[in-house]
Amino acid sequence: MHPALQTYLAGKITLSDEQASIVSRCFKTKCTKRNEILVTKGSVARYVYFVVQGCLRVFLTDDQGNESTRFLILEGRFGTAFPSFILRKPSIASLQSPEPSQLLMISYEDRQTLYERIPGWETMDRIGIELDYIESIQRIESFISLDARARYDTLQQTNPEIIHRLPAKIIADYLGISQETLSRLKSKK
Repeated sequence: MHPALQTYLAGKITLSDEQASIVSRCFKTKCTKRNEILVTKGSVARYVYFVVQGCLRVFLTDDQGNESTRFLILEGRFGTAFPSFILRKPSIASLQSPEPSQLLMISYEDRQTLYERIPGWETMDRIGIELDYIESIQRIESFISLDARARYDTLQQTNPEIIHRLPAKIIADYLGISQETLSRLKSKK
């Protein structure tokens, strides 16, 4: 089993050697290039990705080509165009690797296998999804209740590496502000 996945599972679930072997067989390794698209708008998301190294971005594109970042998935987290993956329907979002990344991917079918064959996997997965949902709600609430400075400060406190790793366009988009506003906020620090 990949060491990063072992680290993620530590303290969450205990696996026998046979169960660890099942988990290993369900995950495949994928390395991406900068800006590689893993799910295109209109296609079905076939995998959930675990980020070993790098970052994934779930984003929407409007008719004018403007992008809106919905989620950023960093090391040690799972992510995909989740509604498409669960419902097995075409995605309205795209999934991109904004930087070269090392990923582990698991198909819908293999994920179901883990639910059936690994006691506690489904509970562990549910708890992770609940925490991601809470984070998503808090981000939406921040758009309503916080100004640009407070959103930037919150990001700087919770995920400062994002600010240094990703292009300003993605950071501004993720915060729901213009690149000019982001530049002003950075210069006032």
